[in-house]
Amino acid sequence: MTYDSTPDTRPVVLAIQNDPTDPPLLVGEWLAEDGIRVEVVTACFGETVPDAVPLGVHGILSLGGVMGANDDVEAPWLVQERALLADAVERGVPVLGLCLGGQLLAAATGGTVALGPITEIGVVQVQRTVDGLRDPVMSQAVPNAGADIPAAQWHQDHITELPDGAVLLLTNADCRVQGFRVGDSAYGLQLHPEIDAQTFADWAGMVDEALERSGLDPAVLMADMFAAEHQLIAAWRPMTRAWADLVWARARDAQDVPTAT
Repeated sequence: MTYDSTPDTRPVVLAIQNDPTDPPLLVGEWLAEDGIRVEVVTACFGETVPDAVPLGVHGILSLGGVMGANDDVEAPWLVQERALLADAVERGVPVLGLCLGGQLLAAATGGTVALGPITEIGVVQVQRTVDGLRDPVMSQAVPNAGADIPAAQWHQDHITELPDGAVLLLTNADCRVQGFRVGDSAYGLQLHPEIDAQTFADWAGMVDEALERSGLDPAVLMADMFAAEHQLIAAWRPMTRAWADLVWARARDAQDVPTAT
């Protein structure tokens, strides 16, 4: 038997899984398409979350979860996760925070998160701000400048105040902060680009406080999600690949990987 002894020199993204039902999913697949290795820390199953960016890690992916961004009693590892995100921002390591992950990024860098007046679940339209249209990552979300972008949502908490110096990139009428950037390479999204329609349907079949609070019909939400799945992928896959370019740049600056081809 022949073994491949070639060292794995791909850039590494460390993904923090906060909920058993929300692994990296599509975003993990899209990063892999771009030659990036995703290493998952299953915090929800007790795996230790580092409080600083480990050596050899070139990006942080913070995923969703049912808890709030400051629910440290329910999820004690959030203390370490917020510290990890703050360290990544301070050191210029690219961050992509999704739903809870975006809220954690805001909380870790001086913003505030609270229960919002409107619960967003299902396919929701978001819009880029002027800064979003100019941003090298968010400008790739859809090909038509200024167009509404379909987004998969599942949240009742909102980012009520952005950190000082943060740039608002995505918004809508019901939830002002849909996407933002801290520094040059740390991005927080209120939405769930990682989920496919089947994952959404699985969530809709569970007992969930946000779903009950919304008063929305799960059957209608699921039908909308299946109908929009291709549009959602078309919108958020290029955005994720643009963020992956930042990870590659970080890895090259660290001289950990060869030039991407």
